[in-house]
Amino acid sequence: MDYTHLGRTGTQVSRIILGTMNFGDRTSEEDSFAIMDRALELGVNFFDTANAYGGSGGRGATEEIIGRWFAARPGVRDDIVLATKVHSPMVAPTDDGDVVNARGASAWQTRREAIGSLRRLQTDRIDLYQFHHIDRHIPWEEMWQAMELLVSRGEVVYTGSSNFAAWNIAQANEIAKQRHFLGLVSEQSLYNLAHRTIELEVIPAAREYGLGILPWSPLSGGLLSGGSSDANARSNTGRAAQTRAEHQDQVEAYERFAQERGWKPAALGLAWLLHQPGVTGPIIGPRTVAQLESAVTALDIELSADDLHALDEIFPGPGGQAPEAYAW
Repeated sequence: MDYTHLGRTGTQVSRIILGTMNFGDRTSEEDSFAIMDRALELGVNFFDTANAYGGSGGRGATEEIIGRWFAARPGVRDDIVLATKVHSPMVAPTDDGDVVNARGASAWQTRREAIGSLRRLQTDRIDLYQFHHIDRHIPWEEMWQAMELLVSRGEVVYTGSSNFAAWNIAQANEIAKQRHFLGLVSEQSLYNLAHRTIELEVIPAAREYGLGILPWSPLSGGLLSGGSSDANARSNTGRAAQTRAEHQDQVEAYERFAQERGWKPAALGLAWLLHQPGVTGPIIGPRTVAQLESAVTALDIELSADDLHALDEIFPGPGGQAPEAYAW
């Protein structure tokens, strides 16, 4: 396993991040335990989840599975850099919409959800507590007050963001600086070969402020996975299947490129991200141990300048960062 610093912090994390969104939904608790056991054996020390993950198992089910895994393996918790999130509602909406105060990042909501996550995860701290989405209705002074309290109590170590625009990152960290607070150290964004919008402004802002980029959906919902013989696989159903049909020529060129070099398409997609400036590591979401083991092989792929150029031709980016990408 390769390791790198989490943004500008002194903490080192694995360059493959274990995403757990399938746990309790598409992956049973037994299989989830096996995936986490194998991840630890492979040196993966960065686990990412969210308070609302659980799918068909119900909101919070994923954190509960992780918590039971920690409880069954005394001493393992200190080997893991554990990340979770706050923003999404933990109760189903009524006919009139969300339950009052059920969504967002108010100080009241952040404190309540942190307590809930700590209980479900059966731990005394969240190593990286992330705003799951920008909350445009809450001033940063309130959001930072809530996080400062959690940090002072030892319940949170670092704070991060997810799905933030570049100006959100700048505003957040400038206000944090005024409050003598560390501020955001990471940003989770949609980023893969087929979705490169964050190269315009988010990545430049993150690098300027010392945030590590944690790409979610690194294989574009299965578009870059090389396909699957499983009819129920995400890449063969719903919007993913439609997207694959719309980008058939690109996908076929991409898969030929991988095959000619003896690489699995999924591993190549992850390797490309590992070669991008500012990226800490992609968040993978394995449903099986085999998928986890396959993902880790991305660390063995070395892409040359010619390889990167060829991939740019198959999946062109926005042309660099703004404003040069679209202006002189």
